[in-house]
This record gives sequence, structure tokens and C-alpha cells, in this order.
Amino acid sequence: MTPDELEKVRAEIGKLMAETAKINSEARWYPFVATAGLFAAAVGFVKLMGIL
Repeated sequence: MTPDELEKVRAEIGKLMAETAKINSEARWYPFVATAGLFAAAVGFVKLMGIL
């Protein structure tokens, strides 16, 4: 490989690693957000039914 090709491959690897880190950080928060949405929907349904 030429030095230019090697540098391009290294840049692509760095980009992929950054994207992976972003996806992993978002994946940690997703269950909390989904649970909060489900809880809010349940509270809204209960209020709509006039139970509270």
C-alpha cells in the first residue's frame, strides 16, 4: 500500500470507531427513554379514563 492509501484507511477506521462510540452511547440511554415514554403513555391513559 502507498502511504496515501494507508492514511485513507486509518482515517476511515477512525471515523468508524467514532460512529461506533456514538451508537454505543445512544444505546445506553434508549431503554430509559423508552421506559419514560411508556410510563407517560400509561399515566395519560389512566387520566383519560378518569381513574385518577
